[in-house]
Amino acid sequence: MTLPSRITLIGFGEVGQTLASDLRRQQAVELIAWDIQFVDPLSVPYKRAQEAGVQTASCASAAVAGTGLVISAVTTANSLAAVESVAPALPAKVAFLDLNSVAPSVKQHSARTIEAHGGHYIEAAVMAPIQPHGLATAMLLGGPHAEGFLPVAHGLGLSAAQLYSPIVGPASAAKLCRSVIIKGLEALLTESLLAARHYGVEAAVLASLSDLLPHPDWPAQARYMLTRSLLHGRRRSEEMRYVAQTVAEAGIDPWMSQASVHRQAWAGAHAAAAAAGGESLSQLLDSLLQSQSTERSTHADH
Repeated sequence: MTLPSRITLIGFGEVGQTLASDLRRQQAVELIAWDIQFVDPLSVPYKRAQEAGVQTASCASAAVAGTGLVISAVTTANSLAAVESVAPALPAKVAFLDLNSVAPSVKQHSARTIEAHGGHYIEAAVMAPIQPHGLATAMLLGGPHAEGFLPVAHGLGLSAAQLYSPIVGPASAAKLCRSVIIKGLEALLTESLLAARHYGVEAAVLASLSDLLPHPDWPAQARYMLTRSLLHGRRRSEEMRYVAQTVAEAGIDPWMSQASVHRQAWAGAHAAAAAAGGESLSQLLDSLLQSQSTERSTHADH
């Protein structure tokens, strides 16, 4: 097994920064990153790259020149654009590991694009939050090159990566069908508990949840899930659009997934409430209700 001496990260958001931190611990690896926000030296991704001591590229094609592995971790909305920006400059037979949460049909389109330019496309479905495990986060790999890439993945520290399918698509289908429940549950909790707080019945609602879904501390779990939705709602909303597409392409009306698109987008727009919400669930809910009231008053004034 030969590990790549040069690795390119496409996208330097939360996932890219976490992977960079882990990969930089391997002294033999040269790491270079590209993010479309790097064109602005005042942007958060560029500042984070500088602070982390990660080499930055001037453009996508420069980032992949001479690389031994490309890891794509961009926003879901930019998944195809990232593929198209690097594919023409990709060295022959270099692995392109696509971590983005998009529909199976989009992954298949990306695979055709990478393969048409001589690269080796590997689908990756990240099956848990990237924190706290980083490179060791559970991943399902798919595609004809996935089995051959697995020893490299494990050698780089992707210890929980496993082969799922020899074709591109099923791994992402598993991920996004899971998201119907995970992101949908966040949306349901947000809507239920906001209304319950308004009526002063949230304690009874949470107590009753333990009968269906046993948990030692539902208030803490609910606060965690709501906070995750607030902090990452915009990204989750984009992912849920692909979830809805995945469900629709299965011939099923994506009613629940479409609703989650809107609730997650709403949460992302109220992210400031997470910081102002205090330590308890009730304080967070009050902060959200106040944020919503302020938003409605502002709209009414216009």
